[in-house]
Amino acid sequence: MEEKKGKLSRRNFLLAMGVGSAAGAAAMVAKPAPQAHADAGEEQTKKKTRGYQTSAHVRNYYRTAKV
Repeated sequence: MEEKKGKLSRRNFLLAMGVGSAAGAAAMVAKPAPQAHADAGEEQTKKKTRGYQTSAHVRNYYRTAKV
């Protein structure tokens, strides 16, 4: 028997894109919304620990790297 190779036509491509978009939208809707006031105290401690922080070895490096 002869096997037909599937040729992706423009119509099939657009159909696949529509189904994929619908599935993506459904996944976004099904995701639970983040809780706004869950742990306000925990967020503040995270903010304090983020970013650049100087420490003793960093200050020592800056002191020794001066030209």
